[in-house]
Amino acid sequence: MPVFPILLLAADPVEQPDAAAAALSAEIAAADARFFATYFDAACHPDEVRAMITDDFEMYHDKGGVIATSADQFMADYASNCAAREKPDAWRSRRELVAGSLLVDPVPGLGAIEDGDHRFYERRGEGPESLAGTAHFTQLWEKTPQGWKLKRVFSYAHRKAP
Repeated sequence: MPVFPILLLAADPVEQPDAAAAALSAEIAAADARFFATYFDAACHPDEVRAMITDDFEMYHDKGGVIATSADQFMADYASNCAAREKPDAWRSRRELVAGSLLVDPVPGLGAIEDGDHRFYERRGEGPESLAGTAHFTQLWEKTPQGWKLKRVFSYAHRKAP
């Protein structure tokens, strides 16, 4: 009778995110949602937005170029946009994270990198909202004693809505 070799195959374990990774993703998702809801709120909240970014905040945009190289510069632009949004027929925007696109990785000793896709919606005054476009983003968050603060933003691959 022939002898058949027995092959032992290690079963591939089902990959489960560990509790720390899941908690970090939830914290960053919450910080992201809070930042964009506050930033795009028509009522404008400069003190709240400023509290959510680092002093050395930087933002880069594939259509707009270097948007900011400091929190002061970013906040000056924000204030200017707030003034324009006060008009009753001003354009209003809303940002929506694309479900399932969010990836979060820790940055030991600093915070986390967030990567994902988002959609932007626009409306004039209180008129109907419509999809304006989509984009990809990568953001660096710093964990501070005051909570999560946005440190770097790369917003790119912007596409107009069809």
